[in-house]
Amino acid sequence: MADFQHLITPALTFSGVALISLVCQLGAWRLRLPAILFLLLAGILLGPIAGLLSPDEFLGDLLFPLVSLCVALILFEGSLTLKFEQLKETGTVVRRLVTLGALVTWGVISVACYWLIGLDPALSALFGALVVVTGPTVIVPMLRTLRATQRISQVLRWEGILIDPIGALLAVLVYEWIAAQTAGDNGFTAGLLIFAKVVCYGTVAGVAGGALMATAMRRRWIPEYLEVLASLTLVLVTFTLANELAHESGLLAVTVMGIWLANARGVDIEEILVFKEHLSVLLISGLFILLAARLDLGALLALGWPALVLLLVIQFVARPLAVWVSSLGSELNWRERALIAWIGPRGIVAAAVSALFALRLEQAGYEDAALVSALTFAVIIGTVVFQSATARTVARLLRVTEPERRGVLMIGANAVARGLGEVLQKLDVPLLVVDTHWESISQARMKGLRTLRGNPLSTQVDSNLDLTGLGTLLTITPERERNALLNQHFRRDFAAHRIFTVRNERSGTNERMQISANHEGVPIGPEGMTFSKLSSLVSQGARFKATTLTEGFSFTQWQQEAGKGRTALLALTPERRVRVFSPEQPLQPEADWTLIYLETATEQPAPKREADSDPVLPDQAAQS
Repeated sequence: MADFQHLITPALTFSGVALISLVCQLGAWRLRLPAILFLLLAGILLGPIAGLLSPDEFLGDLLFPLVSLCVALILFEGSLTLKFEQLKETGTVVRRLVTLGALVTWGVISVACYWLIGLDPALSALFGALVVVTGPTVIVPMLRTLRATQRISQVLRWEGILIDPIGALLAVLVYEWIAAQTAGDNGFTAGLLIFAKVVCYGTVAGVAGGALMATAMRRRWIPEYLEVLASLTLVLVTFTLANELAHESGLLAVTVMGIWLANARGVDIEEILVFKEHLSVLLISGLFILLAARLDLGALLALGWPALVLLLVIQFVARPLAVWVSSLGSELNWRERALIAWIGPRGIVAAAVSALFALRLEQAGYEDAALVSALTFAVIIGTVVFQSATARTVARLLRVTEPERRGVLMIGANAVARGLGEVLQKLDVPLLVVDTHWESISQARMKGLRTLRGNPLSTQVDSNLDLTGLGTLLTITPERERNALLNQHFRRDFAAHRIFTVRNERSGTNERMQISANHEGVPIGPEGMTFSKLSSLVSQGARFKATTLTEGFSFTQWQQEAGKGRTALLALTPERRVRVFSPEQPLQPEADWTLIYLETATEQPAPKREADSDPVLPDQAAQS
């Protein structure tokens, strides 16, 4: 064993942690479960159980500053997502959940921890603040398998996004208070003064850092390709300087800096946010394995039933009470409230911040500080495992799941997509249109379509994408490679036979230059119907229309009358399921099916044969 340990070099250890992190992320992606669960379990297996990884011995004096800097970057990235305008748009229930509900959760858990575990009141308050946070990294994977109603999904998703920085700020403030009390040798007054100093310096440093970065970006002092590097550097500088001015004020400073930058006018932080997301995934993946490897399982298991009762209080008392208080007077019915109360898994911020605070408080002389981190990790594992296993069953029992994924996710908001989307909307088909171009999205919104502006391949858009009720993917862009990449990306959310794409012209005759058909979706429309042809027809006046077949007016008759002036692209079954015309999936529509087709401007419809001059509603049938 000694010889084996001698072979484990620092380079091999870092490489091994990186490899295990990737395996955990891939496993979470395949199983649609929060990655944090796999990362924590991997760390526990490598550390306390197998004894192969000891972060204290491996990193030595570098452990504390490394964890501190990583947590600072994670908090900054999370605070970049908190825009005050979102608080106005998310509704009363979400605003209450992240404010009043967070305070109720904090109070209940703190008292329960004090009475059940016997921790110091200050440490109990810190633990309560740490486990207030849920977070999108644990909520979104659960929602994708849950298929809850849109109203429930929106509440849970927005709560997870907004509670991240707010809960982290609460935990930082509680910790700063404890640190101030520890440093204040002259009692409560001295501790209060130190706390005020920490909050003041942290806030001022954060505002200064955020204002400086926003001004530099707004006035183009920094070229675009250096904005990410500049923001990363300024975060580290702000964190370090704030700690020098007032001990332990750095975390508050970077949180305030991120919130300031997120709400600065005339500043585009999308590139910074995307990079920080990738950096956070890298840091979180490796950091959590290292932190989980430090857990004292013996001390946690020694707590016995009190720890289990604490977990039950969090699940069945704190969360339901917070949801009940936050939803008073809202439009949510009791079933929706019950499911929201059932779901509240703890996530990344809680684990990272708790481990850092445990390290610092241990150095400050708090003997039970390690229990705070161990209890936090136990709550994360307990809530994720229990709720992932039971949430879908509970949702079905409460009858708050979407009936069937009959809607359409449409990538592209160009003229072709807008015309098709307008018909789908008039037929009451759930629809979400996603595009990166502001002008196209604006025109889609003017037509009343539900839209989302952003790149579906970005981490931010992907994690916030509401796919509730959407079971068909249509990629309608002029870029063949982009369509293929999008189709591959969404195979985790849509069945392969429900992913469709418009054809695009091939770039050449050389097969070595072509995209494999395996990477593309099922083609839409008949042979020869490409995006450029569709776009050309629409620009010349062609319009998407709809008509409903009857017993007296069959699909064959429609085809005979349509001639070459009409091309059927989609159809709706009597059960309102979307079907797509494609050579790979032949369709034979019957009575009560609704056809969606493109009619060229030159084609004159047969008089009084079918009422299809405009998109018809499902209850309108064509007359023969």
